[in-house]
Amino acid sequence: MKKIVTIIAVIALFVSCGKGDQGQLVGAKGKKWHPVKPKGMVLIPGGSFVMGKSDFDIAGLNNAPTLTATVRSFYMDEAEITNSQYRQFIHWVRDSVTRQKLAEEAEFSGGGDGDGGGSIQDFAFKNFGDDEDDQTPYQQYSMHYDPINQALNWDPKIIWNKNKYPDEGYVRVMDEMFLPDDESPTGDRMMDVTQLVYEYATMDVEGAAREGGKRSDFVQRHTVEIYPDTTVWIKDFNYSYNEPMHNSYFWHAAYDDYPVVGVNWHQAKAFADWRTLYHNAYRKKKKLAAVPNYRLPSEAEWEYAARGGLDGATYPWGGPYTKNDRGCFLANFKPMRGDYAADQSLYTVEAKSYEPNGYGLYNMAGNVSEWVDSSYDADAYNFYSSMNPNANQKYISRKVVRGGSWKDVAYYLQVSSRDYEYADSARSYIGFRTVEDYVGTSSTSNLNRPPQ
Repeated sequence: MKKIVTIIAVIALFVSCGKGDQGQLVGAKGKKWHPVKPKGMVLIPGGSFVMGKSDFDIAGLNNAPTLTATVRSFYMDEAEITNSQYRQFIHWVRDSVTRQKLAEEAEFSGGGDGDGGGSIQDFAFKNFGDDEDDQTPYQQYSMHYDPINQALNWDPKIIWNKNKYPDEGYVRVMDEMFLPDDESPTGDRMMDVTQLVYEYATMDVEGAAREGGKRSDFVQRHTVEIYPDTTVWIKDFNYSYNEPMHNSYFWHAAYDDYPVVGVNWHQAKAFADWRTLYHNAYRKKKKLAAVPNYRLPSEAEWEYAARGGLDGATYPWGGPYTKNDRGCFLANFKPMRGDYAADQSLYTVEAKSYEPNGYGLYNMAGNVSEWVDSSYDADAYNFYSSMNPNANQKYISRKVVRGGSWKDVAYYLQVSSRDYEYADSARSYIGFRTVEDYVGTSSTSNLNRPPQ
């Protein structure tokens, strides 16, 4: 009898556990989330600060009057995005565009029957030619609804050596990717960088929230040529010999850790979108929760981070001088009467040069000015919200740049100084860094876990 009672109790226990919530409100749980500091970023804890110029800068107050602002916590790149990091973006787009063209050529020639020997058929779209009986209902539906929406095949290696091209179709595609021989001054094969186009979509959330209507009306599609304009080293200076920088700065290994320049505002935004895509693609494979979008910082976030936790500071290191107590310059800029070499550098320096500020951020003053997400309006501080202030109107092409650069005088290195450039303009003295929203509780116990 005892045995029977025990068995019944065990069965009841299993039934009870299997029922789960037992009819109670327990909430629908998402994937477990632990704040993880992204590689190369530091946490900027949220808080309030006095934004804008100090009272004695009468002229500056007209452009940046004082404003008490509060910003939420976020992660920020500890240094400017480097040539090496931006080249990773270039390589990914190059490979994506090339595989897309190879897949289209394979489909045109009846592909999908590659033998793995390197022929163009090996690059056919992954679901091209599949038996519909072997496809999921979603795959079958997608093929009929949008036959162009097919998956790239990243398995075979791209053959870049022209002497090893496997067939005529492969030659046709690669000829599109490279410039004709007569356009190369050295005779070396040069890629046609106008082919390197990144396409992505964003949602105008503010417009949708305020105006209402169909969501599709607020989806904005962007097509961006992402290769930096290396000619900025020539165009920015008249009667000046800067060809070595034009020829080598972006690609030579000597400049790997230097900040990328020649990138306009649209290209910086495209990079941030790609970084999100790239990171979340990895996390999806690992069945991890997606991270928030990488993006450019707002003007308020940038100034808050640049101050490094110091109240009323003139520069990221405090103020009000540009030299330390040993007479050494604290940033890369144009000191004195234009003596570029006085601070030990003629042009840019490595992204992690000089001492970081109180938040661990390098070169928030000098080296290169930095794009932020905000549109430039001289009266912006008069209508900014005091909570996470930002104004990025798409109809205003002037975008704020902050921090001053290697060719600026000390005034533009001040944390409160504002400047602007047109969104489609690239300069030899403007780069950028990205941020990512911090989501979760206010606890910081998990912030130093290694990136996943």
